[in-house]
Amino acid sequence: MFLYVYVDILNFFKPGVVDDILAGIVHEYDAGPTFLAIGLTLMAIPILMVVLSMTLPARVNRTANLIVASVQIPVAAYNAVGESWSYSYFYGLSIGLEVLILAFILRSAWTWPRRTASPATPAAGLDNEALRTPQQA
Repeated sequence: MFLYVYVDILNFFKPGVVDDILAGIVHEYDAGPTFLAIGLTLMAIPILMVVLSMTLPARVNRTANLIVASVQIPVAAYNAVGESWSYSYFYGLSIGLEVLILAFILRSAWTWPRRTASPATPAAGLDNEALRTPQQA
């Protein structure tokens, strides 16, 4: 998740980016309420997935990870659209890392077991006479 934020912050160091933002233009789009709402939504998805991955049941979690990772890959690739070749290493590395992590998430979610494990037998307490070992005198 921090990779998304750091790539955006490092992008500010490109000449002219901050001037365009101050003029109300981001990636050739007007930085109005709609753009900001879309940006917030795109940043909220990875944040929510951290929480949802810990709280959702396994079957729903698997489905959510498959859907979200599949949607986020084109979003990550879109960051390079319209950029100059002089920054191709930056975008190649950042998008490559994002896609690599998303591919790992897809593979992990795809290979999760589809059935639940059988519950383990309850552990016997220390009060169970059969488990006690006789002490040597």
